[in-house]
Amino acid sequence: MRTFSRRASACVLFVLASILWGGHALAQDLPADYSEWSVETGYLTKVKHNSPLDYRVVPTQLVWRSPAAFDLWRHNDGTRLLFRHRVALLVETLPRGAEDYYLGFSGAPSIELWLPNRATAAFFSIGGGAGYINAKGVDGGQGQRFTLNWFTQLGLRHQVSKNVALSGSAYFVHHSNLGMTKPNPGIDALGLNLGLIWRFE
Repeated sequence: MRTFSRRASACVLFVLASILWGGHALAQDLPADYSEWSVETGYLTKVKHNSPLDYRVVPTQLVWRSPAAFDLWRHNDGTRLLFRHRVALLVETLPRGAEDYYLGFSGAPSIELWLPNRATAAFFSIGGGAGYINAKGVDGGQGQRFTLNWFTQLGLRHQVSKNVALSGSAYFVHHSNLGMTKPNPGIDALGLNLGLIWRFE
């Protein structure tokens, strides 16, 4: 797992380096004015001692982002702060912990700050949804199969071609059933997330 974490960190650094040094490479329509799809995956470690189990989470998501719904701020140099909708299907595997997998969905706004080069953006999302976890009734594990999810994400993305972009982000996820069972330890995990983003003409 440590090897995986090192590789994920190296990939995030590569994405960030591409953003910092390659931001001038593309002049194009703003990608956020179109709907986009992405596949995102990462590696998260437990950050809160709400369970005695040392949870690890590998989140994989199929994400849809809407065209920009409206601008929150715009500068005459081309910088834009805008609002998009984000909907995701979740498949999470748990290499450590009482359970093996979580299947669900989530929805959230995507707040994005686009630079004048129209190729690079910082983004932030916070939202949640619901899903199914294969709870096993293990002490320290989740209390039932129906489980809510809440997440927050902060990252950078950069276009590598007209229709394709890469992203790297910090990603936090919380799973809980809102006290429908006792105990309800929940899962809180934080780590790195990488994404491949594309749009169809």
